[in-house]
Amino acid sequence: MDQCIRILIVDDNPMMRFGLRGSLSSEEGFKVIGEAASGEEALAFVREYRPDVVTMDYKMPGGNGIEATTEILKDVPETKIILLSVFDSEEDIWKAVQAGVCGYLTKTAGDVDELIDAVKTVAAGKEFYPEIIAQKLKERRKMSDLSPREVEVLKLLAAGHSNKEMAAALGISDETVKAHLANLRSKLGASDRTHAVVMAYEKGILHLNE
Repeated sequence: MDQCIRILIVDDNPMMRFGLRGSLSSEEGFKVIGEAASGEEALAFVREYRPDVVTMDYKMPGGNGIEATTEILKDVPETKIILLSVFDSEEDIWKAVQAGVCGYLTKTAGDVDELIDAVKTVAAGKEFYPEIIAQKLKERRKMSDLSPREVEVLKLLAAGHSNKEMAAALGISDETVKAHLANLRSKLGASDRTHAVVMAYEKGILHLNE
């Protein structure tokens, strides 16, 4: 490489930072220029030193990696951020993507080569998601394709309303309600209307307090 990829490691666990520094520093073309133990430290460092890539822990005291990512990209939008997490639920991954991360890896995988590939990939302006993460992200992106009206129908369905009641509440015909329900089943991968509601709660589209 003609130019080193400058990396900031963010993790509240000093042993994790030590391990990441060792793994990344040994790769030709990589330069670890700093470490941070919190989101606040990371933001201050990024503002001053402008690293190319940040490896960001998900859970930290004083704000999580999602919040830190949002703040960093607000101030220094060209920063490439890879989130490292023990969590791999669809909702956690989706929150990270919405915050603006370029990559998402699970700490449990423990694959140094994968992390190195991720750093190189995001530094080149691309996204990096392992296959299992990419599949979950694909499913969640499909969920985001729900129209506002489909979400309204879904909420009424979850509240136990019949097709006729939903039609009256939304000022549409029974046939239109049926069409929306068919679209919901297709987009959610649900077998029936009850399954559609269950899927919506599982994927964070609906919440119990709504």
